[in-house]
Amino acid sequence: MKIKGLIFDFGFTLFEFKDASVEKYLNCYKEGLIKSVDELKRSNIIKNEQDAEFIIKTFNRKRAKYFKESFKTKTEHQTTEIFKEILEMLNIKNLNSKKYEELGDVYHSCEEEEWYPFEKTAETLKKLNKNKEIKLAVLSNHPHHATIEKLLIKYDLRKFFHAVVTSAEFGKRKPDPEIFHYTLKKMGLEGPDSCMICGDEYADIMGGYRAGLKTILIKRKYEFPYEKEIVGPEYITINNISEIMDYID
Repeated sequence: MKIKGLIFDFGFTLFEFKDASVEKYLNCYKEGLIKSVDELKRSNIIKNEQDAEFIIKTFNRKRAKYFKESFKTKTEHQTTEIFKEILEMLNIKNLNSKKYEELGDVYHSCEEEEWYPFEKTAETLKKLNKNKEIKLAVLSNHPHHATIEKLLIKYDLRKFFHAVVTSAEFGKRKPDPEIFHYTLKKMGLEGPDSCMICGDEYADIMGGYRAGLKTILIKRKYEFPYEKEIVGPEYITINNISEIMDYID
């Protein structure tokens, strides 16, 4: 198949989360939140345990609420925005954007340590990059854009992509088709013709289909409890990212 653009999902498509489980995800977020509160203490932004407990309790409540709502609204609430909302509830309003970004980095630091590229990721991207007629992008549902950028840089993969887009940056989550259109524009492509999305779940396949892209589902070993069945569009199924080369001229 001759293509002009290829968009990859990040998690479980390009990168694997070591020993994935919902419990491990939640433990990473718990550890990250504790580290973020410790950073607020160290910086003398908060000065008592009562405020620390309020931040932890309120952050967890807001994050769960926003995540649940996102399935209906497709709206993404950035990690930095949640910290800002909570600190303003404590009448702390003089922090600059750099500090909120730092808090986001700390919050996601444990999660970052668990993501690493699949064995065939770098090799496949190198092969694709040799074809100068194909533009590549990453499109991830993630509430902190810097996390995705840093992981790609850490493993020397950022250089392969014309664009890296996250729901944190755009404000909407897959399967909203507009985030796919936005990604194509950032790639310098006028539309979805001869473009593909490769991902591991409903949001990638249904969102890509609604946006007019051809779709490839990469089968994931771990199943999440909130999986939605993909019904309707035809799509290619692969077991390993390297198999995508079989569908590209």
